[in-house]
Amino acid sequence: MCGAELTELPEGVQRVARALQEAGHPHLPVMLDAAARTAQQAADALGIGVGQIAKSIIFRRQSDDAAVLVIASGDRRVDEKKVDALVGKTGRADAEFVKATTGFSIGGVSPLAHAQPPVTLIDRELFRFEEIWAAAGHPHGVFKLRPQDLQALTGAPVADVVQAPA
Repeated sequence: MCGAELTELPEGVQRVARALQEAGHPHLPVMLDAAARTAQQAADALGIGVGQIAKSIIFRRQSDDAAVLVIASGDRRVDEKKVDALVGKTGRADAEFVKATTGFSIGGVSPLAHAQPPVTLIDRELFRFEEIWAAAGHPHGVFKLRPQDLQALTGAPVADVVQAPA
């Protein structure tokens, strides 16, 4: 992808594409025909297991109003108590907070290229997979990567931050 294609993409996807290009990542965002606001929708559109979707969940740290980004496998539920033990007490982040701190709307929050750098955690369950997909800044935008790439691109630690599977 050269610069000309970037101008045809939504602004959030352009930011993600630039960040991926600057990092030398081999896979740039692709736009899906249908919105993939949930991990299940994204998995269905890509023809992969829902666990291979790296979902980005934003929390609001109570002590300083910082955005806390938890990147978890689409088939797992984030355990807020585990997150709080690592980063301090958090609470729900509403759509306005998410947009203001990340620059992305809920349903398209990318794990990188945020408006303000968040406190980020990557759940270790993502490392069950060779290949994963993440949102690229828009409900129709996604990009392919490996869990190791996600760690390299974000610089975030890998931790146990999900509930045990039922």
